[in-house]
Amino acid sequence: MPQLVIFRHGQSVWNLENRFTGWVDVELTDKGIQEAKEAGKKLNNFKFDYGYASEFRRTKESLMIALKECCQENIPVVFSRELNERRYGDLQGLNKSETAEKYGTEQVRLWRRSYDVAPPNGESLKDAASRIIPYFEKEIKPKLSIGKNIVISAHGNTMRSIIMFLENLSPGQISQLEFSTGEMRLYEFDNNMSIKNITNL
Repeated sequence: MPQLVIFRHGQSVWNLENRFTGWVDVELTDKGIQEAKEAGKKLNNFKFDYGYASEFRRTKESLMIALKECCQENIPVVFSRELNERRYGDLQGLNKSETAEKYGTEQVRLWRRSYDVAPPNGESLKDAASRIIPYFEKEIKPKLSIGKNIVISAHGNTMRSIIMFLENLSPGQISQLEFSTGEMRLYEFDNNMSIKNITNL
C-alpha cells in the first residue's frame, strides 16, 4: 500500500509571536527544531521514496531535520512554490490578537478559517487550493499510484487543502480543521488510489 505522510512544520518565530506569517520566510524556533526531530522519530518505521516541502525555510528545515532523524536524508527532495502557505496579504506580520481587537474576532475568524473569504490583498483557502491541488495531482499523486511512499512537510493551509481534496470534505468541514505545529497525518492507499486507512501519528 502506498503511504503518504503530511506534517505541519515545527514552530516558527512568528508562530511563537502569534503573527500572521503567510509568504514571509521566517525561521524555526528551538521548539520548532525539536518538533521536527520528534516528527522524524515518528517516521522511523517508514521508508520514503520522495520528500516535498514549500520554498520557505520553516518547511524545508523541518523536512530535512525529520529525514535526518529517521536516517533518510538522502532521498530525493523537492521544494515547490506551489506548496507555499496561503498569502495573508495586508495581515502578514500583524499580531493575531491585536488584529482581532481591531477588526473583530468574527472577521478574523473568517479570514483565517473560512474557505472562500480572503484577507485584504491575500488568498482565501480556495485560492491557495487552486494552486496546491493541481500540483498534488500532477506531481505527487502519480508517484503514489505506482507505489511510491511520500512525506510532505507542509503549512497549515497546505495540509488543509490536500486533506480537503483527499477526504472529499466540504468547505464547512474543512473550516473546523486546525493543525498544531509538528502534527502528522498518515494516508494508506490501495492500488486504485482509494484511501484504506487514515491515522494521526
